[in-house]
Amino acid sequence: MKINSVAILGAGAVGSYMIWGLSSKKDLRLGVIGEGKRAKRLKQGCFINDQMYYPEVWTSQEAHNVDLLIVSLKYGALKPALDSIKTIVGKNTTVMSLMNGVDSEEIIGEVVGNEHVLPALIKVASRKENGYRFDSETTIGIVFGEKQAPFQSERVQTIENLFENTGLHYRTSEFIQEEIWSKFRLNVCNNLPQAILGVGVGCYQDSKHMKFIQEGLRQELEAIACAKGIDLSKVASSTRGSAVPAWAHYSTLQDLDAKRPTEIDMFSGTLIKMGKDLGIPTPYNKYTYHLIKALEEKNEGLFDYDQNDSRETCAK
Repeated sequence: MKINSVAILGAGAVGSYMIWGLSSKKDLRLGVIGEGKRAKRLKQGCFINDQMYYPEVWTSQEAHNVDLLIVSLKYGALKPALDSIKTIVGKNTTVMSLMNGVDSEEIIGEVVGNEHVLPALIKVASRKENGYRFDSETTIGIVFGEKQAPFQSERVQTIENLFENTGLHYRTSEFIQEEIWSKFRLNVCNNLPQAILGVGVGCYQDSKHMKFIQEGLRQELEAIACAKGIDLSKVASSTRGSAVPAWAHYSTLQDLDAKRPTEIDMFSGTLIKMGKDLGIPTPYNKYTYHLIKALEEKNEGLFDYDQNDSRETCAK
């Protein structure tokens, strides 16, 4: 078994890391999915780490039955893309979701069949700066594996062979569900508090108040994970993200800085729903959710009041 063709759906930060690595495989057909204006833009190339890359650009129909589909979309773009994913996936297609969160595999599996989905995650600290930039040496990279034995399945070995000698960092895991939840914990606890304060990640070392908020979010997430049978102690060595400087902004703050919608529904929004279903209180996540939603509204101009505003106010 060999992978001869790979399609990437979502050519942002994560997709750029995959394009950067897989472009070195000379016997591989590598394409990104795009149609209309997006396709036209992608055909102009992808600027990554000061170099231009030119993967093929395919429609979902042209990518049908590709050997490997890598889904690296923002969470809000996943459901609108499900028809395209269904078109791409053929009898022999393996799907790897490198999205944030803990439910993208389930959402995709409901459309194409769980047998096509190989659970995976990625840890890459990337920033948009004249294209996308990341430190290839310090990037932790891709973690993937089967949910149950045999863990060294034929498709796992095939993916390993694909990634070998590409520059991509990767490893397999026999506890992939716990690995995915461990990354989810990193995102919720590290991504969200700094986004509210609007400062670099050094805040978690420098402020006891930020640590307090971070700890409250962590305790709620771990209580939900435990109730769902996810034993995070199995992956105690997988609790760190890719190395970043103290001034770094994670994705939620990057989105707010750029006045884009965030993925807060995937983070705290998902935990609030799970907590409600399981009877587990999530006050830290509820407060964080509504604060970040309000910051999104601020970016949209909802609070751009002026002195001529006719609404009455009452001062006490």
